Order: sequence, then C-alpha cells, then structure tokens
Amino acid sequence: MRRLTKTVLLSGGLAVGLTLLATTGMAQEVAAPAAAAAPAAPPPTLDKADTAWMLTSTALVLLMTIPGLALFYAGMVRKKNILATMMQSFGITCLVTVLWGVIGYSLAFTSGNAYVGDLSRLFLNGITTAKDNLFPGSSIPESVGMMFQMTFAIITPALITGAFADRFKFSALVLFVTGWLLLVYAPIAHWVWASTGFLNKAGVLDFAGGTVVHINAGIAGLVGCLVVGKRKGYGNENFSPANLAYALIGASLLWVGWFGFNAGSALTSDHRAGMAMVTTQLATGAAALAWMGIEWIIRKKPSALGAASGAVAGLVAITPASGYVAPGGALIIGLIAGVVCFWGATGLKHLLGYDDSLDAFGVHGVGGITGALLTGVFAVKDIGGTAGLLEGNPGQVALQAEGVLVTIVWCAVVSFILYKVIDMVVGLRVSPEEESDGLDISLHGEVIH
Repeated sequence: MRRLTKTVLLSGGLAVGLTLLATTGMAQEVAAPAAAAAPAAPPPTLDKADTAWMLTSTALVLLMTIPGLALFYAGMVRKKNILATMMQSFGITCLVTVLWGVIGYSLAFTSGNAYVGDLSRLFLNGITTAKDNLFPGSSIPESVGMMFQMTFAIITPALITGAFADRFKFSALVLFVTGWLLLVYAPIAHWVWASTGFLNKAGVLDFAGGTVVHINAGIAGLVGCLVVGKRKGYGNENFSPANLAYALIGASLLWVGWFGFNAGSALTSDHRAGMAMVTTQLATGAAALAWMGIEWIIRKKPSALGAASGAVAGLVAITPASGYVAPGGALIIGLIAGVVCFWGATGLKHLLGYDDSLDAFGVHGVGGITGALLTGVFAVKDIGGTAGLLEGNPGQVALQAEGVLVTIVWCAVVSFILYKVIDMVVGLRVSPEEESDGLDISLHGEVIH
C-alpha cells in the first residue's frame, strides 16, 4: 500500500511538474520565437498586373482633360470662344507635362520634409528601369507612378479655367499655371499623399484628390473670377452655351476617365480598386438623378446640361471617399452632392454675385468640400483601414475639416498673390474689344465657321 501511495504521489508530482514546466519554461521556449521581433516584410516587387492596370489608368485620366474637359468646357461657352477654351486645356496639358517632369514631381512626391519634397528627382533624375525602382508604397515602376500623378497635375489647373472663361489672357494663364503648380498644387499634393506630408501623418483621408484636386481648383477658380471681374455684359447679354452636344460628350468622357482617376488611385488591381469603381459609378448616377430631379421640380424640365453637371458633381464628391466607403455610403454622398452642387452653381453664385462662368467653384469647390467631409462620416474600416463617424470615430470628421481648411487657406492666399502679381506684369484680362470679338480670333487668330 505504501509503495502504491508513493507511486501515486510520485506520478502526481511528476505530472504537476511536467504541467508546470509545460506552462512556464517550455511555454516560454515556445513563445520566445513568437515574441521576438517579426522578420522584416520583404520589399515590394514589381507586379505586372498592377503595372498594366496603372498604365491603363494613366491613359484614362489623361483622357479626362484632353478631350474630356476640353469638350465639356467648350460646349458651355459661346461660339466665338470655343477654340480658345479648348486651347486652354490643351495648352495646360503641354505646359504641366514639362513642369512636372522638370521639378513638380520632385516637389510633390519625394521625401523632403512635412511641407514639400526635395530635389532628388529634379529632371526625373534617378528614375530608372531597375526592377527595384518602384513608386513609393506600390508594386509599379516609379516611371508609371510619376506619369499617373502627372495626369492629376494636368487636370487640376485645367479645371480652374472654367471659372474665368471668356475673358482671361492666354499669356496670363501660362504664367499663372506655372506659379500655381509649383507653389500650390505640388505642396498640397505632398501634404496629403507623400508619406512625410503633415496632413497624411495626421490621418486626413483623400483617396483620389478631393482636397488636392477639386477643392484646390475650386478655390483658385473662385479667387480668379473675383479678381478678374465679371464678363462684359454679364446679367444682360445672352450667355447660352454654343454646343451642348460637346458638353454632354465631354461629361461622358470625364465619367469614363474617372475610373482611372479613382480606381487607379488604389495603385494596384485588387478588391479596393474594384470597390472604388463601384462607389464611383453609384455616386455619379445618384448625383445626376438628384440634380435632374431638382430641375424637374423647379423648372419643370430636366436639362442635358443639368444631367451632365450633376454627374460631374457626383464624380467630384466621391473622389476623396471612393477607396474608403461602402456602396450605401456612396449613394448617399452622390445624392447629397447633386443637391448641394445644384445650389452652389445657382443659388450661392447668385446670392454672392460672382461670375463663375462654368461653375468651377460651384461644382468642384463645393462638391470637393462636401465629399471630403462626408468621407469622415461614411469611411468603413474594413475597406480603407479607417473608421468614420458612423463606425464610432467622430474625430475623423474633424480631421477632414482640418484638411479642407488648410487647403482653402493656402490655395486662396497664394492664388490671390499670383493673380495680382501677374496682373501687374502682363494683365489678366483681355481688352473689352477683344472680349467682344471673341477669344478665338483675338488671341489665336482662328475662328469656327
């Protein structure tokens, strides 16, 4: 019996000892590798599928300016200004292409500091065909990333021209775009999209350009139309669009190209790019229907121009949110944008009395602000990694408001200074006689018969 008792005790002691060992010493040995620092993630490598999608997206975004925006704006001006209006978009495409390659890309997307990049990519120095030369945070060549961002830099100042259409000198435009790209666009792009940018570090969300592109362009356009003054005969003469077919075709090209703009901003061909495409389509359709619905109620007829403007308003508003929100949120953003931008292009403009010729501020400024703020409301953590107000993170709305305000203040102040300096140097506005004759013949010596 004693022997049995001893055996039991020894067995029990051994079992307890082994259990303790397993839960302490051995467990520590097993846990030690897990607790150790995880091995560094392998550096990103070139992905051919992502590269193919981004090459396509780049072409789609360039399509948005020429011929998309060129046709959209040209269709809304009078016949005597059609060529000059298209020439503004075409000329800006040429000018910004060179400026971006020489210095703009380096200022926007190199590390630099919290406010601006450095000059390490001046004249695109250092962009090679080596497989490890990738665009930051992506699996695509830096050359492709640079080109993709160039198309954003091209369309943004082109959007501004709608605010002062029919009266702005082409020479003044060249000077303004040069200064504005380097002093306004490149720094704000760095703040929002570069890993070292202070708004990026703060957590401001802007998937494809709500602040960088649309608020930026809208505010610069508003300041421009205030500085240059109203069109000759504004309020008395007939400013009916010359060719709404051009405008509708242009808006359609913008819609198609916008998939490169938004889905392409994922920088990869994955689920998030697909969701950005879905949200873009839903918001655009909803905004166009909302604008048409208001027109139908107020004016008894839905217009082609209203449908096109509503669609663009939806595209603008969903831009910052496209990679962060779910389809339901996109529908609501689109509906709100259609209503708010209709008011911005009609009620607000008439209330304050400024002459925003083609509603650059009413659609892009107002729509961009609306979309940026609503991104903070509808952001879904499972989609973009950040929760919004509806998921219990009200602070994101405050962050979005910070991004909006910083963009507005910097853009407004610097744009105003640029306009004033250029006005003193070459003048901003054509003469009354040139304005009456039309910009086609007076600035470019050509005319549409």
